[in-house]
Amino acid sequence: MSEKRSLPMVDVKIDDEDTPQLEKKIKRQSIDHGVGSEPVSTIEIIPSDSFRKYNSQGFKAKDTDLMGTQLESTFEQELSQMEHDMADQEEHDLSSFERKKLPTDFDPSLYNISFQQIDAEQSVLNGIKDENTSTVVRFFGVTSEGHSVLCNVTGFKNYLYVPAPNSSDANDQEQINKFVHYLNETFDHAIDSIEVVSKQSIWGYSGDTKLPFWKIYVTYPYMVNKLRTAFERGHLSFNSWFSNGTTTYDNIAYTLRLMVDCGIVGMSWITLPKGKYSMIEPNNRVSSCQLEVSINYRNLIAHPAEGDWSHTAPLRIMSFDIECAGRIGVFPEPEYDPVIQIANVVSIAGAKKPFIRNVFTLNTCSHITGSMIFSHATEEEMLSNWRNFIIKVDPDVIIGYNTTNFDIPYLLNRAKALKVNDFPYFGRLKTVKQEIKESVFSSKAYGTRETKNVNIDGRLQLDLLQFIQREYKLRSYTLNAVSAHFLGEQKEDVHYSIISDLQNGDSETRRRLAVYCLKDAYLPLRLMEKLMALVNYTEMARVTGVPFSYLLARGQQIKVVSQLFRKCLEIDTVIPNMQSQASDDQYEGATVIEPIRGYYDVPIATLDFNSLYPSIMMAHNLCYTTLCNKATVERLNLKIDEDYVITPNGDYFVTTKRRRGILPIILDELISARKRAKKDLRDEKDPFKRDVLNGRQLALKISANSVYGFTGATVGKLPCLAISSSVTAYGRTMILKTKTAVQEKYCIKNGYKHDAVVVYGDTDSVMVKFGTTDLKEAMDLGTKLPNMSPLYSNIRLT
Repeated sequence: MSEKRSLPMVDVKIDDEDTPQLEKKIKRQSIDHGVGSEPVSTIEIIPSDSFRKYNSQGFKAKDTDLMGTQLESTFEQELSQMEHDMADQEEHDLSSFERKKLPTDFDPSLYNISFQQIDAEQSVLNGIKDENTSTVVRFFGVTSEGHSVLCNVTGFKNYLYVPAPNSSDANDQEQINKFVHYLNETFDHAIDSIEVVSKQSIWGYSGDTKLPFWKIYVTYPYMVNKLRTAFERGHLSFNSWFSNGTTTYDNIAYTLRLMVDCGIVGMSWITLPKGKYSMIEPNNRVSSCQLEVSINYRNLIAHPAEGDWSHTAPLRIMSFDIECAGRIGVFPEPEYDPVIQIANVVSIAGAKKPFIRNVFTLNTCSHITGSMIFSHATEEEMLSNWRNFIIKVDPDVIIGYNTTNFDIPYLLNRAKALKVNDFPYFGRLKTVKQEIKESVFSSKAYGTRETKNVNIDGRLQLDLLQFIQREYKLRSYTLNAVSAHFLGEQKEDVHYSIISDLQNGDSETRRRLAVYCLKDAYLPLRLMEKLMALVNYTEMARVTGVPFSYLLARGQQIKVVSQLFRKCLEIDTVIPNMQSQASDDQYEGATVIEPIRGYYDVPIATLDFNSLYPSIMMAHNLCYTTLCNKATVERLNLKIDEDYVITPNGDYFVTTKRRRGILPIILDELISARKRAKKDLRDEKDPFKRDVLNGRQLALKISANSVYGFTGATVGKLPCLAISSSVTAYGRTMILKTKTAVQEKYCIKNGYKHDAVVVYGDTDSVMVKFGTTDLKEAMDLGTKLPNMSPLYSNIRLT
């Protein structure tokens, strides 16, 4: 073991202690780096003199040189209880980390494989880029028995649509074949085939007649964008077809295109029928998954995420936290400052307690009740063995607090500085290196944030800091503040200023630091469970159809895009590739009734329109597919109010008599599905299933409310201000009518004791002073309003 040096202490004052990175990561004192040893490159974690496992035994109060007598903390008592509760199932042996073995008699001709897919990505089979059949979509997942799966879905060709040329020979198959030959000469054999189909464009109503489109299949996915550009810019010259450019349709990423066409939604279950899939030969396997298979996309079975297929696989969830030591007054830098401890807590989705609790430490450390300690003489050995631990445990989901921007990048950069060459390979693809990519995430809902991304193939990442920043408005986002707010507890009582002293002390002081680190790994797991982060995001992925990874990496629009493409596929409709650009066009927002300021010592009833904007879109059939103009009205001889309506904003939309809009259909399905989920929630007794159903109904509510915003995003995939401005115009009308109706109905001249006054109104609600001082009477008056007229049927008292 290397000799340590104790360096002088210097107090450091920090002004901004509300920054999560500062609270969690600043370790200001110096520590020996543990140099002088060659990096360790082992495949298995092997206990040795420098890599000790301290099994849990009894615990007593301990004397420390640094802090005097330190009594057992509440967290340590909780760990002790975990050990007691799980004594019958916990083996303190490294083999207990591994997944359940596959049956020795497993035969792909006899067994179906059903698994919950958790991640999807485009890839190339066997690393061959120039063969038509090489491009695949990889689905990673887990079976009900807990076996890990990598499924290569093959044979799916990407495509785009263009309107068939307005030419007499556009339907001549011989001419089409010649055009294919021309395109292949121009684009290096990029075209597989062209199919003539009949479709309608989602944009605008012009009658019920379908138009001819060309569905152009490409040999490899990335050629779609090159072709799209050539068509749109008029770079083609064949029989004068498309020489002036043309709109292309259905611009969607290859992975999502396959998922849409195969009916696969995020985090759903897939069945591979026996005899239809093939096992990848051992020498061609690229992953550490227990099952690595391939199947043609036509043969897989996608299950809707409902009924028997609404459950969650026994996903392995690993929460971790690192402690690192910085130089005096300097924020830790991986090129210079060591990682001194890594704590890990591993649980199964739906389980009450984690089944793995351990800490990897630099230097010796006394045992912790209910946990395991892995002690190392050098930092290189600790990092290498932690990487091996991940491979052995094989987590499906990696969580933590600020792990995306700090812990994971720091570990990768630290391992690089120490030349621990095997470290950056802890994903499920054996030869794919984990690398840091800087990115800027920007959306109207979440603002602009710089972030670091590390793709860990086959493993989901859920940073609880990012989740909570997206979903909750809090004064402080430190782990301490967030834990106090949601859990009613806080981190262990170790100030960052004494961390180096604890590390430079003895096994007992390092034990206290390890308990602190372990608590910081356990709290994100507690937060995830309390806030149902994994459950809610799983259901959001299922409802919107996008991969789980999109939910943190992408904004709101991709969720609506996915739903639109799925519905359009059902009804032979295509979506134009709109050129996204900023617009100066503005539409009037929601009505705000000027507040009557003052202090009110009488009850104020808040009357809220339930799902106002979705309700307006459904009631008035507002959609891309129903939008029309005066010329269309005259050409088709449409009758006002019967065949079409003019919105308060002056836009024309046909009624359901002519065509029911896609957006109203999507909204109706979302709202109906939410009602079913809420009904099932009332009837369900199992706590975990109740969490799933509650997460589903919340996801459905959010999805319904986001459709309106999608149409109003001027920089987006499919902006339509005629829809968004008409929705707000109807909303303004309803709010103002409600104000008038309330004040005309509840007044002295109608026999009431007081004249009601609307004291404020905003977007989808009004606040009413009925005048009574009795709370029950005010609530009774508020609940009677929906009975006044069908116009107010969806008003509720909140």
